[in-house]
Amino acid sequence: MPWRRTTRSASGAAAFSSTTSMPRSRPGGPRARPPPACGRGRPVDEAPARASAGGDEPRLLSARAPARPREAGLTAGRTTLMLSREDVARLVTIEECIRVVEDAFRREAEGTTLPAAVLSVPAAGGGFHVKAAGLKGRPGWFAAKVNANFPSNPARHRRPTIQGLVVLCETELGYPLAVMDSTEITALRTAAASAVAARHLCRPDAEVLAVIGCGRQGLRHVRALAHVRPSLRRVLAVDSDHRRLDAFTADVQRSGLAVEIVPEAGLAARRADAVVTCTPSPRPLLGPGDLAPGAFLAAVGADSPGKQEVDPVLMASARVVVDVLAQCAVMGDLHHAIAAGGMREGDVHAELADVVAGRRAGRRSPDEVFIFDSTGTALEDVAAAVLAYEKAMAAGAGVRIDLVG
Repeated sequence: MPWRRTTRSASGAAAFSSTTSMPRSRPGGPRARPPPACGRGRPVDEAPARASAGGDEPRLLSARAPARPREAGLTAGRTTLMLSREDVARLVTIEECIRVVEDAFRREAEGTTLPAAVLSVPAAGGGFHVKAAGLKGRPGWFAAKVNANFPSNPARHRRPTIQGLVVLCETELGYPLAVMDSTEITALRTAAASAVAARHLCRPDAEVLAVIGCGRQGLRHVRALAHVRPSLRRVLAVDSDHRRLDAFTADVQRSGLAVEIVPEAGLAARRADAVVTCTPSPRPLLGPGDLAPGAFLAAVGADSPGKQEVDPVLMASARVVVDVLAQCAVMGDLHHAIAAGGMREGDVHAELADVVAGRRAGRRSPDEVFIFDSTGTALEDVAAAVLAYEKAMAAGAGVRIDLVG
């Protein structure tokens, strides 16, 4: 049964119930359009056909034709592939992940994806979050990610804050093809989505990147954005954890980029051509005037209603592109801008899928300020999971078990 958002609990936590899937809203409200030639066939809006600016050209999810279910071993052996975090990290590169995530967004615009759904269940020490989506085709793919988010784990139990798994199924028989660690998948696909947005929205001559929040996600973003914007030369790093800053600095310097530690988020952002915020902050880190003319901001931390990284006034002053409009309107930085009365859903420039498909314009002038509000969609998870599965199958990696007989 699909899911929908219902109410907030007395404690302020979001509550969900299992009824219907999250609707897919369109920036600017409903638009009249001709009958589709294929998929949903939305009309081209503003953008002329053009090649991607910078980085590699996107391709299909597989360089080869995906194996049919029988060829993948569904009827012969009926085993499920188990992939650890180390397996996923070894198999999947950020460059490959950018390619498949961009292709998944293009397929979303073409109407060849399954409806995405979300579910959140609060628990005493944290909460559980489920995101699910699929890709149509032969074979078709479905993935569901289950993440446990328990903030006190590191200090109290020496366990990660987030633990979870992704279940990947084919849609012909419904067989579970693989179960894999979710944390590496999430880190890769989130950075990949920001890189896809940067390919279309960030100035091609960007040289300075500010990273606010220098954990695993921050490091993945440096690698991802440097791939689509090879002009980057310097990284401004902001984090309250000095050990994390030291580790981040060493890793980034090994990649050949210069690193400067900056004490305050706004100061770093004002000096940067591109900015990434990946924190669990409950209040804005960036306010009016903190983005220079022509800047690009990927705001990826506000993935629940209680998180916020961007002041509503700053949101309203920029061109905003979202990953999923209906989702960002209830849990992203857009959610806070709407609640403050500074924006409406119709003020959003575009969903990323429409920009990737050329149905909405990306950057058109060097002085435009763009904000990519990224709350994370299961569409990214299924794309990354398929990539990990196909590479593991080709390499003979992972462990096979008879999970369901």
